[in-house]
Amino acid sequence: MSNADNSQERVKLVVFDMDSTLIDAETIDELAAVAGVGHKVAIITEMAMNGKLEYSHALNERVKLLEGLSVQKAREALDRMPFMPGAHELVKFFKSRGYKTAMISGGFTIATERIGNALGMDHVVSNELIINNGCLTGEVTGPLTGHGNKELVLEKISREYGIEPEECIVIGDGANDICIFKRARYAIAFNAKPILHQYADVVITKKDLEAVIPVIEALDV
Repeated sequence: MSNADNSQERVKLVVFDMDSTLIDAETIDELAAVAGVGHKVAIITEMAMNGKLEYSHALNERVKLLEGLSVQKAREALDRMPFMPGAHELVKFFKSRGYKTAMISGGFTIATERIGNALGMDHVVSNELIINNGCLTGEVTGPLTGHGNKELVLEKISREYGIEPEECIVIGDGANDICIFKRARYAIAFNAKPILHQYADVVITKKDLEAVIPVIEALDV
């Protein structure tokens, strides 16, 4: 991890991934299941999250398979996605410590807006599925469609608070989080794929986000 020149007290931003981190599900896998292409998408997702397939290519290939899925069915499926145990408690903990919270997700606004609102996130950044005549077109747009885009978003949000990415705490689970793990002051791999472990300051395997709290308390930030 990079070392920040500023004091610990200036670290006031924590950044979360969403899928398999704040929620106990993968958004695109849930959409694929109701679209009848679950197996095909799951294979691509697994390859991408383990770093075996370039992120933007994997994203576009999976979204193409969703073409024709009705928005109504999509929303019904996504509204059933459960929060990760401890998600609400951990976000409340950070807020009690004076942190700003951000969710930077390669997922889609059709899911992230609900999750972000429910958790009281200060920032929610994600991609958007293109819709035509009430159905998904198989296309996606947004700030997180390319490899390494999470780092650019982290830089942008950090600048809003006059801090550097090297002062932030990040929590994520997959290969697309490597770019922000490398920049962060402290990186927590939660419920993570093995490829992410080497970039993390701590690895938490218990699927309960409250397990993060004693880690942060030990940092005394």
